[in-house]
Amino acid sequence: MVEQKMNMPLPGQMPMGMPMNMPLPGQMPQMPTKEDLDPEAAEKFYKANKKNIDKFKAEAMKASKKFIGMSVLPPRKDKKELIDIMLLTDDSHLKIHEKFKFREDMMKKLQEVAAKVDKNIIPDVVILEELWQNCYDGKYDLVQLISAGHHIFDKGMLAAIKISLVHKSMVLKKFEKYIVSYVLAGSLVQGRATEKSDIDVCIIIDDTDVKKMTRVELREKLRAIILGMGTEAGMITGIKNKINIQVWILTDFWDGVKEANPVYFTFLRDGIPFFDKGTFMPLKMLLKMGKVKPSQESIDLHMNSGEQMLKRMQFKINEMGMEDMFWATLNPSQAALMLYGLPPPTPKETPELLRDIFVKKEKLLEDEYVKILEKIIKTRKDMEHNPKLDLSGKELDDLMKGARKYLERIKKLFEQIQQENEKDSVAKVYEDVLDSMRDALKLDGIENIKDEDVEMKFKNNLITTGKISQKALRIFKELSKAKADYEKNKLTKAEVEKVKREVPQLMRAIMDYVNRARGKEIAKTKIRIKHGDKFAEVTLLGDKAFIVDDIDAKTKEIKVAKINKDGSISGEKKATLAELEKALVDMKIPEKVFIKQPIFDDLKKRYGSESEVLITF
Repeated sequence: MVEQKMNMPLPGQMPMGMPMNMPLPGQMPQMPTKEDLDPEAAEKFYKANKKNIDKFKAEAMKASKKFIGMSVLPPRKDKKELIDIMLLTDDSHLKIHEKFKFREDMMKKLQEVAAKVDKNIIPDVVILEELWQNCYDGKYDLVQLISAGHHIFDKGMLAAIKISLVHKSMVLKKFEKYIVSYVLAGSLVQGRATEKSDIDVCIIIDDTDVKKMTRVELREKLRAIILGMGTEAGMITGIKNKINIQVWILTDFWDGVKEANPVYFTFLRDGIPFFDKGTFMPLKMLLKMGKVKPSQESIDLHMNSGEQMLKRMQFKINEMGMEDMFWATLNPSQAALMLYGLPPPTPKETPELLRDIFVKKEKLLEDEYVKILEKIIKTRKDMEHNPKLDLSGKELDDLMKGARKYLERIKKLFEQIQQENEKDSVAKVYEDVLDSMRDALKLDGIENIKDEDVEMKFKNNLITTGKISQKALRIFKELSKAKADYEKNKLTKAEVEKVKREVPQLMRAIMDYVNRARGKEIAKTKIRIKHGDKFAEVTLLGDKAFIVDDIDAKTKEIKVAKINKDGSISGEKKATLAELEKALVDMKIPEKVFIKQPIFDDLKKRYGSESEVLITF
């Protein structure tokens, strides 16, 4: 059976073999010529006739669902009232002998629609195969015409053509010497595109005459510039679809074709040239005729690659089962034990510790989850000891499900541990506050107080006397209630949060009082001496005297001396501020400090008879 071939356009002709200056089928006037192309004029023309054009578009969409783009062409110079609308149509569902009739029938329908809407509307149906055949023949007038129009409907093809032509012109303007072919490829030309599909173009660079740099350097330098032009083309056209640009050097492309690389074969089979110096189309036709055949070496390479890929897949499955699954469950398990207060255990110890602490002791975790961890650890161990052991996809899936279930439970365990820690912290805070209250009462002369009496003594001796504010007592009562609730296992999260927020205020009030009282006691141990324009300070602590000759000096020199039984000072040596502070903390200061005459005699010798002494009582 002989297939009916379509008449392909000759140079200077429109689709279906008709000259550019001749009417199209249906006694239609000629379309705009190349000289009429002006994208801005097309947009203004559309806005001026928007109402009728939109009405025609709506009726055309009802007539057929096969349109993939509609474009309002720029106005003609001779007949400016005519509105030329090009309708790009998908013909992939048709057999070759059906395509011409389909176009003819569609033209009749659209001419009837146009006559009802506006007699000046001139529709032209272009089937996709016609458009691509023009490109195969090196005739780009039709794609340029589509690009120059104002697109009123587009499933992605018109945008791809427009941005590709703009990018092509930018690339050729700068690198025409090196560019062999500029080809539209990808899902758009395969009929799988959507409005949001990426736009794929491939550029082949002639590297056969490169002398001043390596082929790789040429490719990378041109690639960087060409990719930048792609971004610029998107900004110029306002098309937001991502343009993916592949830059290949001719030698790599030729090697890929010889080796039957599927990427290059697909590119040759589906690609649409928008510019070609005679490299792409001859190879495309040779491939179509079955003349481009892979070598035996290439066939063997592709055959062996299947086995290699399977081995690689099995290796990845084993690695996921051995390593990824193991660490995904072990690390959170160790973290839970660390949160509990234990150092991180070894992998071998982890399951048993989880069982002892959280299953048996705290009753926070179910044993089934520990068994999941044990199974994952055992799988890793078995595969380490037997390298030939392979995991199946089902086994990996089972491990994955178990690991996911385990991690969800461990997250819940973390929350439980944190809640328990917060509750325990209430009891600890209560003990710390109780100790601070005892210290404050001790400074007031009250010691050896029972726990149950601390609140009453604190109230009577420090609150009612005004030494500490009433608010401190209220906070302590709330803390006592929280402690009682903790012991009854009735402590709420709100109580915990309130304790954490208010107890620092109570501690601050107690410490302020302690510091004030302690400061008064410490002042009793100090003797200040004015000698000349300076002030010296002597701190008497038990059998030691700390001496600062100038308390206003930027760098204070501290000395320590021994206080003898008769009250005199001897054995003076250098000391540090840390030693003085430690002595103040450790020393129990008596209520009354007695100073003997010899110490005054020694101070008189040190600072002179004109010195003056200040003693705090």
